[in-house]
Amino acid sequence: MYINTIIISNAKKALVIPLGENNYKIRVDAPAVNGLANARLAEILSEYFGVKTSKISIVKGSKSREKYIYIEGL
Repeated sequence: MYINTIIISNAKKALVIPLGENNYKIRVDAPAVNGLANARLAEILSEYFGVKTSKISIVKGSKSREKYIYIEGL
């Protein structure tokens, strides 16, 4: 399954907000430094969708707020 995301890093609380079919706004409680926000994003999505962190990969936008993500197994 592919999803489009808008990331808000360094938020007070981690939160996934569905915006529509396969579109999400995600608040990440980690700073966007040295890949910390991307790693935390994978953890948040794995909890939300009930898959392992290794099944989540960023296809496009690894250094951008807008990311295109593939979740294997959905």
